[in-house]
Amino acid sequence: KTINSTEFALLGAALVAISYGLARFAFGLFVPPIRAELALTPETIGIIGALPLLSFVLATLVAPFITERLGARTTIMLSGGFAVCGLLLISLARGAWSLGLAVIACGICTGLMMPALTAAMQQLVNRAVHGRVSAVMNAGTSFGVMLAAPAIVLLTSAWRMAYLCFALLAAVAVIITWWRIPAISRPQVKAGSQSAKLSKLPWWPLIRLSLFALAMGFVSSAYWIFAPDLVVSLGTLPAGETGWLWLAVGLAGLSGAAVADLADRIHSGVTHALMFTLLAVSLALLVAGSGQLLASIVSALIFGLAYMSLTGLYLMTAVRLLPGRLSMGPVLPFMACALGQAAGSPVIGSLVTSAGYKTAFISYTVLALLVTGLSSFYPQDTKG
Repeated sequence: KTINSTEFALLGAALVAISYGLARFAFGLFVPPIRAELALTPETIGIIGALPLLSFVLATLVAPFITERLGARTTIMLSGGFAVCGLLLISLARGAWSLGLAVIACGICTGLMMPALTAAMQQLVNRAVHGRVSAVMNAGTSFGVMLAAPAIVLLTSAWRMAYLCFALLAAVAVIITWWRIPAISRPQVKAGSQSAKLSKLPWWPLIRLSLFALAMGFVSSAYWIFAPDLVVSLGTLPAGETGWLWLAVGLAGLSGAAVADLADRIHSGVTHALMFTLLAVSLALLVAGSGQLLASIVSALIFGLAYMSLTGLYLMTAVRLLPGRLSMGPVLPFMACALGQAAGSPVIGSLVTSAGYKTAFISYTVLALLVTGLSSFYPQDTKG
C-alpha cells in the first residue's frame, strides 16, 4: 500500500481526533454530569484529571522504543486499543476508582499515538513538508473536541451512552489504521546524522522548549478540566449548553494547522508570545463573562486558537530540532505539557475548593502573562 502526504496528514488528524480529542480532552466537557452522578468533589475531579496525564507521560517515555520494536502501524493500533478500553470503561464507571482506571488507559493511548505517527511520517512523507503535516495532524485534536460538543448537547444526562459511542469510533479508527497505514520497517539513522548520538542533540533549545510546554500545560489545565463546570456553577448555565464551548474550542483550534507557516513568517518567539497572551485572555474572559453564553463562547474560541497553536508550535519546533529522530520529536514537549497539566489539575482543583473559581482562574491568568514575557527565550528551530 502507498499513501501520499495529504492522505497521511488527514488520517493522522483523524487518529489524533480520537486519541487526544475524545480520549483525553472530552473529559472536561462531561465533568458536570459525571461529578453529579458519581458524587465527586472538585478536588477529586482534579486528581482524576491528573491521572491520564501521568499515564501519558509514562507511555510517551517508552513510545519511541515500542515503535522501533513493533513498528509504527502496530503501535498506532495498540494506541487505539487503549482508547477503546478506556472510553468503554468510562461509560461503565461506578465511582472514583473505576473512573480513574479508565482515564489512565486513555492517557496511555495519547502517549503512544503521536510518537508512532511521527515515526510513520519519517518514512512515508517527504521531509520538506514534515512541519506542515505535523501541524495538520496536531489540529486533529480540534475535530475530536468538536465531535464531543454535540454529544453533550444531545446527551447531557446520558454521558455513558456518549462514551460508548466514542469507544465504537475508536474501534473503527483501529480498523482504518490496519487498512490504510503501510507496514514499515524500523527507521534507519543515516551515517553522520546529527541525531546519531544523544550527545549531539541540541539539548539547551530542547530544555527551553520543554519548560515553555510545561508552563503551558499547567495553565491550560484549568480550562480543560474546569471550564464547563465553571460556567455551570458560577454562571448558572445549563449543563447542556457547555457543549457550545467545546464546539468553539474545536472550530478555533483548526487554525492551529497554520501555526508552522505563521511562525516561519513572524518569528517563533513572537508567535509564542501572541498565543500565550491569548491563552491568558481566554481564562480572564471566561470568569468575567461566565454568566453569558456569548462571552463564554468567545473565550472558548480564543482558548482553542491559543492552545492548538501552541501545541502545534511545540511539535513543529521539536520535529525540526530532531530531524533524524522524529519518533522522539513529540516526546519532550508533549511530555512536559502533560506534566504541567498533571501538576496544574489538582492545584486548580484545590484552589477552586478553597478560594472559588474567580480567584483560581485569575491566578492562572497572571501566571500565563508572566510566561508570555519570557517568550524571547523560545528556541528557533535547529539554531536554538
